[in-house]
Parts: sequence; structure tokens; C-alpha cells
Amino acid sequence: MTGTINFKGLEKLAATFEERSEIPVLFVGHGSPMNAIEENEFVKGWRTIGQTIPKPNAILCISAHWETRGTFITAMEKPKTIHDFGGFPKALFEVEYPAPGDPALAKRIATSISEPTIGLDSNWGLDHGCWSVVKHLYPAANVPVLQMSIDYRQPPQYHYELAKQLATIRKKGVLIIGSGNIVHNLRALDWNNPDGGFDWAATANDIFKRLVLSGDHQQLINYTSLGREVAMSVPGPDHYLPLLYTLGLKEEKDAATVFNDKLTMGAISMTSFKIG
Repeated sequence: MTGTINFKGLEKLAATFEERSEIPVLFVGHGSPMNAIEENEFVKGWRTIGQTIPKPNAILCISAHWETRGTFITAMEKPKTIHDFGGFPKALFEVEYPAPGDPALAKRIATSISEPTIGLDSNWGLDHGCWSVVKHLYPAANVPVLQMSIDYRQPPQYHYELAKQLATIRKKGVLIIGSGNIVHNLRALDWNNPDGGFDWAATANDIFKRLVLSGDHQQLINYTSLGREVAMSVPGPDHYLPLLYTLGLKEEKDAATVFNDKLTMGAISMTSFKIG
């Protein structure tokens, strides 16, 4: 990342929420949009997390499905539910997740960072990488939800460092969620194998878990150097980068734990992490 971060705005934001040290950070493997309406082991895992962590003041989600030139935060009072997919049943397109936004929080976050410039967005809403998971965490839709986009032009180190600047927000009770999949190769999907993965996908999944649990973030940032299995599992960065936002917020005292640890359709990992 170029430039430096101005913390004065974040300190001002601190006055709006009481200090809270118990809010973790999540990386969720979101998988198929059908998880929004199906009852399966992944949904149960998300529901359990929602029931076992403290209710946050707000949620900031970094989803694989919002890539932009530059970085933006949703800043509308009522973010729309975006059905950013095709070929699924009508029932999925009828799902709405009417969580409120928080324009004041979005503005405070954006104006607190001098570089990179964080834009305020009034058009996007909540894509399925966000709402298909959050609807199971907080089914009453009673927690404000914001999304932050991923600047696709920037290298992994940039995203990891940008995440660190959100630490003060986390301490004020904002649940920060990275939503993607650490193994995500749609071209290699095996529709006849809904409950398993290829050997190369399993190897990559194990590599990622080992590095996350051991705290070796530098190798995870430099994931393109981790070998053939990882290269096959991460053919593009979009679904992987949300993991780096989660890792960038890990503090020394935080333990990392795994949930929803399973491969599906050969080339998708639902493996998820709770930090803290």
C-alpha cells in the first residue's frame, strides 16, 4: 500500500461506540448462493457462530463479489439485496435481506483514511457473498451491514496492510467478515462429487489451514509461491483476498480456529476461520 493511514478519524469514530474487546474477525467460505435457502452443514456452522459470538454494533463485509477500481464502502440507509447470479431457482431470487446500512459509520471510516482514498457508494448494496451468509448469522436483519470493495488492481500485501487499519473499528464492536473461498476453481468443478475434493484441492486446503493456524501470514500473502496445488486452487485472487483482510486484523492475543472445514464439488473449499 502506498502512503500512510490517518488514524485521527478512527479515533473520533471511537466515541460513537463503547470499547469492546470480545468481537472476533471471520473469514467465511460462502460457496454456492443456494446456501442462502438450503439447510445444510455449512448453514448450521454459520448459525452456530452467530449464536456463540457477541452481537456486534455493525458488520463490515469484504466480499469476493465486489471488485472495483479503488476502494469503496456502501453508504446508503437501506442497502438492496443484490441477486448477482444466474441459473438458480426462483426462490433464491425472491430472498431479501433487509438489514439497515449506516451512512454515518461509512463516512467516518472513509474520511479517516487519507490514502488510499475510500469512496462512498450509494449504488451497490449487499451481494450474495455477504447476505447469503449474514442472513444465517443474524436472521432478524437487525444489525447494520456495510460492504467494502476490493481494489482488483492492487497486490495481496496492499489488502493485508489496508485491513490492519480497521483494527480500531473492530475494537468498537464492528464484526469484520471476509467472504470468499480459499479453494475456488469453477472450471474444475465436479458436480457429481458434492461431498469431496480433488487431491490437489485437499492439499492446498491443508496448506492454507496450517499457515493460518501457525500465524505464518507472509507465506499466505505470497500464496503464488506455494506450489502447483495452490496455483490450481486459486486461479484468480478474487475469492482468496478476503482471507487477507481477516488475517490483517489478527492481534497477538487472538487464537485462530477452523469451522465448516470441508471440500465440495471437487474444487471448492468451505473452510472458514474465526480469529479471536
